[in-house]
Amino acid sequence: MSASDTMVTAAEPGAEEGARPARPGIRLGDRLLKVYVWAVLAWLFLPIAVMIAFGFNDTRSKSNINWQGFTLKWWTRLGEYPELTEAVTNSLNIALLATAITTVLGTLMGLALGRYRFRGQGATNLVMFAAIASPELVMGASLLSLFISAGAQTGFVTVVIAHVLFSLSFVAVTVRARAVGLDRSVEEAARDLGASPWTTFWRVTFPAILPGVVSGALLAFALSIDDFVITQFTSGSLQTFPLWIWGATRMGIPPQVNILGTLIFALGVAVAVVNTLTGRRRT
Repeated sequence: MSASDTMVTAAEPGAEEGARPARPGIRLGDRLLKVYVWAVLAWLFLPIAVMIAFGFNDTRSKSNINWQGFTLKWWTRLGEYPELTEAVTNSLNIALLATAITTVLGTLMGLALGRYRFRGQGATNLVMFAAIASPELVMGASLLSLFISAGAQTGFVTVVIAHVLFSLSFVAVTVRARAVGLDRSVEEAARDLGASPWTTFWRVTFPAILPGVVSGALLAFALSIDDFVITQFTSGSLQTFPLWIWGATRMGIPPQVNILGTLIFALGVAVAVVNTLTGRRRT
């Protein structure tokens, strides 16, 4: 027997082992994992599906909890409740303004924490994560005490400040995670080619951390527009969308609430899809 035949014969058991099919237990585990994932997704999206469906409910009473037929009439009567329209407008204005402020401050904070070493960095990280872990009830009560001690009138401005304070840490953490993995050699190469620090930031650093900035901004917007507890403490007489819904539960929530919730959800999905497609195209 030649040496080549010996090598082929010795390699055959290994080849057969490599071609051996997966064990039934492993395939069963994969199937169970898929079933579990789909069950969790169904559990998460079931309330959203119910909300969307009851926006088409042909209800004949103030209570919109029993299905009575399909209709599109509520979509043409969104302005039937002026207080609801004002509350939604307030929520959008607060969310947009708070997101803009939080994105700028959180980006700078996250960039500093991810790129540089300075005295007090550990304490800053501790305070930042403590703000994330802190219950909204505690934060709302402490902010209300702060505003009362400062003699500030609660309203639109205090709600914006409160939303900036509780969402700032989320943006900073997101940007910090992106900035930690940044390649410093690319920035150094830009500086060697004559770029100023400002040009290097806008042409090199900012595009590299942009996915983290966008993710943090979307997170801040989502946290702001649906916040109830902290807004309840700091809003005074101002009505936002969650606060209006809470007050309307005593008399019955109209279908317009479901429609507006559907529109806000659709807006969030559209922004997420655009962000994903843009990220894939950039990659």
